Amino acid sequence: MFITALLAFSNVTFCNLSCRNRINDGGLLLNPNSCTTRFQFRHSRPNPSSGLSSLRFIPESRSDFGRKLVGYRRLWTSSGIPQASSSSDGAIDESKPNKSLKLAVVFGLWYIHNIIFNIYNKKVLNVFPYPWLLASFQLFCGSLWMLILWSFKLQPCPKIDRSFILALLGPALFHTIGHISACVSFSKVAVSFTHVIKSAEPVFSVIFSSFLGDSYPIKVWLSILPIVFGCSLAAITEVSFNFEGLWGAMISNIGFVLRNIFSKKSLQSFKQVNGLNLYGWISILSLFYLFPVAIYVEGSQWVSGFNKAIETIEPSKFYLWVMASGIFYHLYNQSSYEALDDISPLTFSIGNTMKRVVVIIATILVFRNPVRPLNALGSAIAILGTFLYSQASVKKK
Repeated sequence: MFITALLAFSNVTFCNLSCRNRINDGGLLLNPNSCTTRFQFRHSRPNPSSGLSSLRFIPESRSDFGRKLVGYRRLWTSSGIPQASSSSDGAIDESKPNKSLKLAVVFGLWYIHNIIFNIYNKKVLNVFPYPWLLASFQLFCGSLWMLILWSFKLQPCPKIDRSFILALLGPALFHTIGHISACVSFSKVAVSFTHVIKSAEPVFSVIFSSFLGDSYPIKVWLSILPIVFGCSLAAITEVSFNFEGLWGAMISNIGFVLRNIFSKKSLQSFKQVNGLNLYGWISILSLFYLFPVAIYVEGSQWVSGFNKAIETIEPSKFYLWVMASGIFYHLYNQSSYEALDDISPLTFSIGNTMKRVVVIIATILVFRNPVRPLNALGSAIAILGTFLYSQASVKKK
C-alpha cells in the first residue's frame, strides 16, 4: 500500500498553496483553474469503525484535466446511507429538486387553468346559452395560440404530410364530439354534476376496448363498479338534473374514449410529433369540423342571444368572460400535456382524479350550487372508483 501511495503521489503536482477548495456534502471539490491534475477516490476495503469506505488516490492524466470538475466523493457502504450523486461535471446533482419544483408548477397551472376555464365557461353559458358557438370559439383560440407558437418558433413546428392529416381525421372528429357534448352539458346542468358524470369515462374505456379485443384483469372490472354506482346515485339526487345535461356528459365520455382508442391505432407511425403539437393539430381540424355545424344548429339565434347577454351584463365583462373561457380552455389542455410528458401514467391519472375533485369543489363554492348529502356521497364514490381504476389499469400495463 505504501508503494501504491508513493506511485500515486509521484504523478501529482500542486500548483501552489493557494489552490482553492470547496467542501460540500459530497466531499472535496478541486478548482480546475488552480490545479493541474485531477484525482478521484475509489472504493477500497471498508473501515468498520467509521462505517465509511476507505479511500485511495487514483491519478489521471493531465491532458484531459479541466474538461470537467472532478472531486473527491464519499462512497458510502451498504449501511443504508445513500451515496451522494454527482452530475457529469462533478458538481452535486441538483436536478431532482428542480424537477420536483417544475412538476409542482405544472400541476398548479393545470389545476388553476382548469378551474378558471370551468368558472368562466359556465358564466358565459348562463347569459349566452349557445354552447356550439362558445365551443367553436374555444377551439379557435387554441388553434390561433398554436399558430403563434409555431410562427415565432416558441414551439417546434412538426413536419407533417398528407398521411398525418388523414390519420388525424378520426381522432379529431371524436375530439370534436367530446368537446361540444361537454359544453352542451355545462349549459344545461351544474358544472359539478357534469364532472361527476365525466368521471365515468373509464367505464366506457374498458367496455369499448374490450369489444376491440383488449382484455382486462378482474381488478379493473371491479374498480369500475363504484364509478357506475356513484354516478347513478349522484344523478338521481342532483338538484339541477336534466336529461340533456346527463346525455351530453355521457356522449362526451364516449367521444373522448374513442379519440384515445383511434389515436393509438392511427398515429403509431407519427410518434415524432409530441403531445402538444398533436393537440394543436387536433384543435385546428376540430374547428373545421365544428363551426359549420354550429352555424347550422344555432347560428340564427346568435345575434338575438348576444343582444340579450349585453343587456344582462356590461359588454366589457361579457367579452372578458368569453376570452377567458377560450384562452384557459387551451391553457389547461396544454398544461395537462406538459404534465404528461414529465410524469408516469399512474401519477397523471391520480392527478387528473384530484383535479376533478378540486374543480367540483371550486365551482360549488363559486356558483353556490345546492348539494344534497346523497349527491355528495355519490360523487365521492364515483371519484374514488376513478382513483381505484387508475391504479388497477396502470398495474395491468
